Amino acid sequence: MVQRQLPKPRDIAPLMKFKKFDFNASRRRLDAALTIEDLHKIAKRRTPKAAFDYTDGAAEGEFSLTRAREAFQDIEFNPSILRDVSEVDTSCEIFGGRSALPFGIAPTGFTRLMQTEGEIAGATAAGAAGIPFTLSTLGTTSIEAVKEANPDGRNWFQLYVMKDREISYALTERAGKAGFDTLFFTVDTPVAGARLRDKRNGFSIPPQLSLGTVLNAIPRPWWWYDFLTTPPLEFASLSSTGGTVGELLDKAMDPSISFEDLKIIRELFPGKLVVKGVQNVEDAKQLASLGVDGIVLSNHGGRQLDRAPVPFHLLPEVVREVGEDLEVTIDTGIMNGADIVASIALGAKFTLIGRAYLYGLMAGGRAGVDRTIEILADQVQRTMKLLEVPNLAELEPKHVTQLERLVPRAR
Repeated sequence: MVQRQLPKPRDIAPLMKFKKFDFNASRRRLDAALTIEDLHKIAKRRTPKAAFDYTDGAAEGEFSLTRAREAFQDIEFNPSILRDVSEVDTSCEIFGGRSALPFGIAPTGFTRLMQTEGEIAGATAAGAAGIPFTLSTLGTTSIEAVKEANPDGRNWFQLYVMKDREISYALTERAGKAGFDTLFFTVDTPVAGARLRDKRNGFSIPPQLSLGTVLNAIPRPWWWYDFLTTPPLEFASLSSTGGTVGELLDKAMDPSISFEDLKIIRELFPGKLVVKGVQNVEDAKQLASLGVDGIVLSNHGGRQLDRAPVPFHLLPEVVREVGEDLEVTIDTGIMNGADIVASIALGAKFTLIGRAYLYGLMAGGRAGVDRTIEILADQVQRTMKLLEVPNLAELEPKHVTQLERLVPRAR
């Protein structure tokens, strides 16, 4: 028989302590976000549809993005046992410098359209966390302003080769003069991909008012207040705007980009030169023979060629072929710290987050970016401890099994 008795007040008192209410609604939202997907949901609620879909969407049927994320889901970890992981070291060396974590912020275009703090929020959050920040050619904050905001952190610059080569050359020289230590020479954008969400939404730069945008803005007045009461958007490279993002890219980008352009940029930039957008082993080997410092395996977040190769699938073979000759990094589809750990285990020296950072930015500005980094850092550390690996150098291919969902048919 269970013995029962009337509870005494002194027994109940410890159970009646309520959590102190936080009157800061933004902080409450961000504290409640435990995953990047949580930040994604907040961002969707707080951002007008056209701006959110520009960030969230990809090209055509969005198969490349879906498959990239599925590739990270389709892994099996193989943990060790009885290792001391009371402390884990998440720091690494990448492109000649240190990062406190094995990920940095990827270049993103038109960032102040998502949330008015834009690249400044990203750069300052990255600097505070001790990780690199990458400014896009199509960023909405100047090279010099990013350097001023993050004077002691690592700033990288992503370069598009424009039809007007002098624009690209001038940007390269400005980045070098400002002390940006790494340049990403981007090779996967001879023309813009077909980003159908933007076309369906009538999304343009700058945003154009229509009945649809007005109705969509009604439950999101804070976004329009920020947009209309802060300085006009300024682009790092484009002197004029008007049209969809795809139309702007097609006007600016040059499909005749070649290895000769790579050579010229190498001569102009004093820091590390990394080629972003590599999508096969043969190109990786050729770039290694040319002496570039690194490559980024990337399909541009699925925003260019739909059904493009999945970077995470390419990673092991590329590392086997060129990993001794250059530093291999990876982006596209990373939504969890476990994705980052798996990439490092399979040979990547570093990873880059794009949408994950922007979801945090849209969810809460600088504080939201801080929360993104905090969530991913916690996931990285926990995954390493559960794998019983005390530092990044000890992560090896044996710790990860890539499961097969898409298997090529025999020819």
